[in-house]
Amino acid sequence: MAEIRIENLRKQFGSFAAVEDSSFTVHDGEFLALLGPSGCGKTTTLRMIAGLELPTSGKIYLDGEDVTFNRASARDIAFVFQLFALYPHMNVRRNIGFPLLSQGVPKAETRARVEETARLLQISHILDRSVSGLAGGDRQRVALGRAIVRRPKCFLMDEPLGTLDAEFREVMVHELRELHNRIHATTVYVTHDQHEAMAMADKIAVMNHGVIEQYGTPQEIYSRPASMYVADFIGSPPMNFLRFTSGLKNGATAVRVGEAEIVVPEVRADKQEGEVALGVRPEHIRFNDASRLRGAIYGSEYLGTNQIVSVETMQGMVKARVSSDQTFRIGETVGLDLASEKLALFDCVSGKAIPSSLYQEARHG
Repeated sequence: MAEIRIENLRKQFGSFAAVEDSSFTVHDGEFLALLGPSGCGKTTTLRMIAGLELPTSGKIYLDGEDVTFNRASARDIAFVFQLFALYPHMNVRRNIGFPLLSQGVPKAETRARVEETARLLQISHILDRSVSGLAGGDRQRVALGRAIVRRPKCFLMDEPLGTLDAEFREVMVHELRELHNRIHATTVYVTHDQHEAMAMADKIAVMNHGVIEQYGTPQEIYSRPASMYVADFIGSPPMNFLRFTSGLKNGATAVRVGEAEIVVPEVRADKQEGEVALGVRPEHIRFNDASRLRGAIYGSEYLGTNQIVSVETMQGMVKARVSSDQTFRIGETVGLDLASEKLALFDCVSGKAIPSSLYQEARHG
């Protein structure tokens, strides 16, 4: 396997910039998820790595070699598409072995490698079946097998679970991560589903309008989002924002939100003017009648062991994740305690996180 390094990658379609100045490194054996909504540039980035699109500018390195303008066939990568792209007139064995046949690999070696791949994917029992009669999960395993059997330097996957139903998706997310752990393949995986990215990836690049908003581990991106966009995109429910207008000084350890003074990690930057958002995850909110940050219960959603309670405050709607055995009345006034060490501050104009002592500005790619 190999390292993938992207430097200042840009793709322009006429006047539209699909990808702008992207730089990141996928280390040997690492699993990277390119995460974002439709049209954010993630698939275009993947296709440039694969050689299916040529960049307008920038560099692509594979295993230290500059492959920016190499043809796809010269890059030693395997691409798994959302649509399985299997040959319906071939059985499973012939579908998996077809890339080796195209390369002129001897029949005995092809057979051995196909059977080894089938054992890895736990599909040995269907090798002689037609692919047209297979369930979606098995067809995706065959598509993965056709990529794995080549033993390429890296795997590129474009929403490979997108056509599966929810039950199969959950199973395949687990299986893909287990497969990655077994073969340690350098992998770039495109998805719009944050749950897939958080469950499988070693690193995540969150994209928005062609720009990588944040690059980091799932823990970094969830706990220390670099922007309001990332904080809102990651998490279910997403991070709450309490907006206020108040000058911030370097070294401040508290902010005033309405009538409440809230302790925050020590601020490491000045922001004298403009609106600021205090960010807090739903699980970092507790109810406390003594708190001066108050609101009215708007509704609740029961999720078994916990519930999501919506509270209307003067600064906007807030969602808190609390125990299901707590009971509330619609319209009831409650006080909110926020876990000080988990709070974030954002500049509402730029949308970027304001650096603080315990909530460091997350690094970019």
